[in-house]
Amino acid sequence: MSKSEEIFVGAIDQGTSSTRFLIFNVKGQIVASHQVEYENHYAKAGWVEKSPTEILESVDTAIAGTCRRFNSLGYDTAQIKSVGITNQRETTVAFDSETGEPLTNAIIWNDVRTKELVRSLIDEAGSSTRFASICGLPITTYFSAVKMRWMLENVPEVKAAREKGTLRFGTIDTWLVYKMTGNYITDVTNASRTMLMDIKTFKWSEECLDFFGIKVDELPEIRSSAEVYGNITDGRLKDVPVGGCLGDQQAAMVGQSCFDPGEAKNTYGTGCFMLFNTGDEPIFSKNGLLTTVAFQMGPKAQPKYALEGSIAVAGSAIQWLRDKIGLIVSPAEMGFLADSVEDNGGVYFVTAFSGLFAPYWRDDARGCIVGLTQYATRGHLARATLESVCYQSRAILEAMRKDSGTELRRLRVDGGLTNSDQTMQIQADILDIEVVRPEMRETTALGAALAAGLAVGVWQSVGELRQIAQSNVTAFWSQITEEKRTEMLKGWDKAVERSLDWA
Repeated sequence: MSKSEEIFVGAIDQGTSSTRFLIFNVKGQIVASHQVEYENHYAKAGWVEKSPTEILESVDTAIAGTCRRFNSLGYDTAQIKSVGITNQRETTVAFDSETGEPLTNAIIWNDVRTKELVRSLIDEAGSSTRFASICGLPITTYFSAVKMRWMLENVPEVKAAREKGTLRFGTIDTWLVYKMTGNYITDVTNASRTMLMDIKTFKWSEECLDFFGIKVDELPEIRSSAEVYGNITDGRLKDVPVGGCLGDQQAAMVGQSCFDPGEAKNTYGTGCFMLFNTGDEPIFSKNGLLTTVAFQMGPKAQPKYALEGSIAVAGSAIQWLRDKIGLIVSPAEMGFLADSVEDNGGVYFVTAFSGLFAPYWRDDARGCIVGLTQYATRGHLARATLESVCYQSRAILEAMRKDSGTELRRLRVDGGLTNSDQTMQIQADILDIEVVRPEMRETTALGAALAAGLAVGVWQSVGELRQIAQSNVTAFWSQITEEKRTEMLKGWDKAVERSLDWA
């Protein structure tokens, strides 16, 4: 096959602190990519926001950079047959349907400005889990419905657009598809993170809409994760179909080929997210986990469900040590520092900058470092930072085991932190199960690309996707004793107690 006969699939990976565009060949290998980093805005304590226009610009810049590289390799963008989108979930945009412009900054998923609103909503509902049997989620600062309600109550431009009938809400996928194709849609995975979709019918829930005060015509049409939503109207990818859409964590499930019940993955990014495939039926957690839609690989495909546990702060703790504390110059130093000490020296770092997520669900928690002595060094603090993510992952895994009745023996991992062998060894030590890292680290973008390719016939079946997604792996096993593990876990539990009741 000549170069001009090859075909490719693109993937937009729009994350919390960066945007990337990657082009994959039919074997699932990356041919070209470009990343654009950006900073969010922190107007007040607990507020995290970003201009939707700047997010869109970062996508355009990432696409342009990748296409230049792609062209330099002797390929033409006409060889790209479909583009998938994977995105930071829950982050909420409000825009005007007449102008197509945003009405205010996007409220990012880990923003906690809605804390007081959440408490009043829980009082009104009678329980934080009143709607869990409908949408699978508790009332917290995390999900989109609460952010929409806050905008309606606090942003004059949003109120005015509602009065005109031109108000439109959406998560980042909706915003990007709208601006790229002109169509107003979302997929089942992103819709399942709003608190507004009935996860059994895959339609907007009238009961949830009424409670949060959202109108159905202010929300996008819900579609599957793998179908053509429209063609790109201009730019370097003009006329290329957008054919795949998944929230970032669900995209990683696809990229890790977690297509069957009992398979689980953990993504270590800005936050940390563990998903466990529960198959055709939702399992409603009794242990602080979320029930969510895993994926629907086509309009006629059976949707699959997952249990999810989320950690608000993972890789962002390393950014904090670099940018705010000056402990390191680059993230690569973390592994060397952590490896310079035998253990944490009794130091624990609970990275609860915006509360603790599953399975704790404590928005009154705040970050704390405990156990400091004059013996403690930079190495101990670096190791404690990496351990914090691993301890919280264990808490989620234990909750999943209780809810599903299944003993998980293998955890598939991906995301930036998995580049660190030290972190993955710590994770295996704390979990005492096999931790499997694929050779293909870009599983989130790969998942979006696989969905997009499936939608247009680049690949024909989920079975074919599984073959593409599976690759050489590195396995990590525990290297510590059970006694040592128990001692470490007791210290972590004490540290978590110290982090509570601060807000």
